[in-house]
Amino acid sequence: MQAEIITIGDEILIGQIVDTNSAWIGEKLNAAGIKIHRITSVSDRAEPISEAVTQALSHSDIVICTGGLGPTKDDITKHTLARLFGMKLVRNEAVYEQVRAMTAVRHIDFNELNQGQALVPDGCTVLPNRCGTAPGMWFERDGKVLVSLPGVPFEMKTLIGEQVLPRLYEHFRFDAIVHKTAITYGLAESILAETIADWENALPAYLHLAYLPSAMNIRLRLSAYDVDGQQAAAEIDRQFALLDQAIPYRIIGYGDATLESAVGELLRGRGETVAAAESCTGGNIAHRFTALPGASDYFRGGVVAYSNDVKTALLGVNADDLNRCGAVSRPVAEQMAAGVRKATGATYGIATTGIAGPTGGTPDKPVGTVWMAVSGPDETYSIRMVFGSLRSQNIERASSNAINLLRLRLCGAPGNGLWTIRY
Repeated sequence: MQAEIITIGDEILIGQIVDTNSAWIGEKLNAAGIKIHRITSVSDRAEPISEAVTQALSHSDIVICTGGLGPTKDDITKHTLARLFGMKLVRNEAVYEQVRAMTAVRHIDFNELNQGQALVPDGCTVLPNRCGTAPGMWFERDGKVLVSLPGVPFEMKTLIGEQVLPRLYEHFRFDAIVHKTAITYGLAESILAETIADWENALPAYLHLAYLPSAMNIRLRLSAYDVDGQQAAAEIDRQFALLDQAIPYRIIGYGDATLESAVGELLRGRGETVAAAESCTGGNIAHRFTALPGASDYFRGGVVAYSNDVKTALLGVNADDLNRCGAVSRPVAEQMAAGVRKATGATYGIATTGIAGPTGGTPDKPVGTVWMAVSGPDETYSIRMVFGSLRSQNIERASSNAINLLRLRLCGAPGNGLWTIRY
C-alpha cells in the first residue's frame, strides 16, 4: 500500500513556515503499514494543486493533502478539488451549525466567510473537525482515496487520529511494517559503519539498515516490510542486542532517546541527582535537562558562572588556579563540578568551561577548546576536547559530551577511551 502527501501553501514554499505536517503524517501512516512514496509542496494556485493531485493519484493508493481550507480568498483547495472530481459545492448543515456554534463561543462574527466553511463538494465524505471550522474531506476514485485536511497542525492531527486512520483501516488491508531505531553517540558515521560492518553484513535479508546522522548523534534504523510483525520485532530486538555487544556503551537508547533522557532514567533508577555548573555552554545543559517532563526527580539546579569572580564566589573555584591555569583548564572545570555538587546537594556535578568563539582563542587554547568535568561521591572525571570555530556548534557539542561523560560514569564504562567522541 503506497501513499503520497501534498502540502499546500505559499508560506511553505517561501520558508515562512516549516512543513512539520508531512513528517508527522508520514510517521503515522508508516506505523500503520503504509509506505510513503513521495512528499510534495505546492503553491496556493489551482493549476499546481490539480497537477500534484492528479499525478499522485496516478501511482499511489492514498493521497493526503493539507492546507488551503481556510475561509479567505487565497484558500482554494476545496474549490480546486471539487472541479477536479466533477462535483458541486453544497452547504453541509452539520458543518454549518458546528461553525456557527464555534464562532459564537469565540465571540467571532458568523459572517459570510465563516458560513462558507460549510460548503463542501457534494460527492465527498465530510470529516467533522471538532477543533476548527474547516472540515476534512474524503474523496474516492477508482479504488483510490484522497483526503483533504486543514493545514493547522493540531486540527490535522486530530482528524488523522479520529477520522482518517480508522477509515483507512476499514477501506484497505495493510501489511505490517516494523521499525526500530537505536540512538548511538560517540562515533562518526564512517567510523561507526566500519566498526559494525560484520554485524551489518550478517543481518537477515529482510531487514534493512538505514544510517540517520545528525549533529547530535547517529540513529540506526532497522526496518522490515510486508512481514509477520511480531516475528520481525523480535528479530530486530535480537539484532540490536548483538549490536550493543559490538559497540558497548555507544547506544544511548531507542526511538526518541537523548543523552539527557538516558542520563535522567539512570539517575531516577538509582535515586540520584545532578546539577550543572556552566561557563561556555551558558545554561544549555540545564535547559536540556529541564525540558524533559519529570526532570525535578533528578535535576537539582544549575549555575551559569560566566565570569571568574562568579566561579570563585558561587562555586568555590580557587582564585590562584584561575590566575595560574586560566578559566579554561582542568583544575577549574573539576572545581566547578565539585562546587555545584556541594552547593546544591546533588549526587553529581557537571561542569563546562571553554572558548566557544569565534574569538578568544590562543595557540595553546584555540577556539573550540572545552574542559568538561563530572564530580561524584568518589572521584572527579574530566576531559579536554577541541571542537571547531562555530559558536553554536561548540556549545551543543560541549553540552552533549559533558552529559555523555556522566552517562558513561553511570554505566560503569572503563577508561577514557570511550569518553572522547571520535570524528
